[in-house]
Amino acid sequence: MKIITIILRVLLGAPFLIFGLNKFFGFIEMPPMEGEAGQFMGLLFQSGYLHVVGLVEVVCGALILVGLFTPLALVVLMPVCINILLFHLLLAGGSGIELGLILTILNVVLMVLYLPRYLPLLKPFSLPHSKKD
Repeated sequence: MKIITIILRVLLGAPFLIFGLNKFFGFIEMPPMEGEAGQFMGLLFQSGYLHVVGLVEVVCGALILVGLFTPLALVVLMPVCINILLFHLLLAGGSGIELGLILTILNVVLMVLYLPRYLPLLKPFSLPHSKKD
């Protein structure tokens, strides 16, 4: 199971690291987008928002690749995965959704594998320094 987890971490972490770095250095040419998708991406780029997302992708992708703070990185990346899916579904008419689906599925599978790390967070009414913990 450990080898499968490592393979899944590489499959999830590498694309986020690569595409996150691409937001800064532009070494992968992205096809131009038209319509609402193009307008939306243009606004994200002009506002600097894409650089923040790129930083999150680079940091979390690297953490997942090296296995450091992996459960935290998975939680932080889940909204990014959901936004990738929603972008392609709602703004791009479903084109290019495959990568978003793969990344989201990998993220969910890894979160399930790390489920024991999340269980303490799911306790209702847990107070710090309480005697019941």
